[in-house]
Amino acid sequence: MKAYVFPGQGAQFEGMGKDIYETSPLAKELFEEANEVLGFRITDVMFEGTAEELKATKITQPAIFLHSIIKARMSGVNFKPDAVAGHSLGEFSALTAAGALSFKDGLKLVQQRALAMQKACEVVDSTMAAILGLDDEVVERICSEIEEVVVPANYNSPGQLVISGSVKGIEQAVVKLNEAGALRAIVLQVGGAFHSPLMEPAKKELQTALENTTFKNPVCPIYQNVNALPETNPELIKNNLIAQLTAPVRWTQTVKNMMADGYDSFVEVGGNGKVLKGLIMKVNRRTPIEAI
Repeated sequence: MKAYVFPGQGAQFEGMGKDIYETSPLAKELFEEANEVLGFRITDVMFEGTAEELKATKITQPAIFLHSIIKARMSGVNFKPDAVAGHSLGEFSALTAAGALSFKDGLKLVQQRALAMQKACEVVDSTMAAILGLDDEVVERICSEIEEVVVPANYNSPGQLVISGSVKGIEQAVVKLNEAGALRAIVLQVGGAFHSPLMEPAKKELQTALENTTFKNPVCPIYQNVNALPETNPELIKNNLIAQLTAPVRWTQTVKNMMADGYDSFVEVGGNGKVLKGLIMKVNRRTPIEAI
């Protein structure tokens, strides 16, 4: 069985989407619809913006969502997932591609999510750090020993866990994790502490938006970030999306569960086509993965 997976922040690249805008009438139509929905020409930033401009949360999230959904739409009859999953923001792309959300509703939710997250980042001085080469349990224990807010945020692959919290807390955690034998413990250049309790204000804003949005049954199960389990019930999907902002992304567990359930090949949809491929290969190097 084949699963389609959708990347989150970090999969952006300069000029993303310009080639398909110029060669595909469908892509051009959807990009122009997105410009209208968003209220500004995101295509100008995607096609001509610098890496720094693309990195802003309010740009990155809708840009990656757009790129993924348009790539899925362009594949037409070839887009036949047995299951879908998305990393953080990618969960909204996965749900839209699987028919649970309309293109317009999915894009509006992503924009509201990005703006709410950016606003929450401005309240507290916060950041994230990538920890390589330690067991998850060791990272979890050290985070729990720090008095500042520091929590596991992204279980990306075996031996790669991203933590999230206040700047002071992350700095303390990096020192302790290096002392515990981490191969690397690197503070990331991100806008704030995503997937941590510090995103609570954004969670409340997103909850209101989600409760006012119509969700349909997806065409296939979606493995969700908060529990790494397949879901098709629209109300449960919505509840899991609300919880996602302050809960960790359980990507390692998601990939392992999908493989255990019989999904033996993966397709990464949108972005640079490398982020999720690399993470999935760390779970099982023999798993076939393609990119569109």
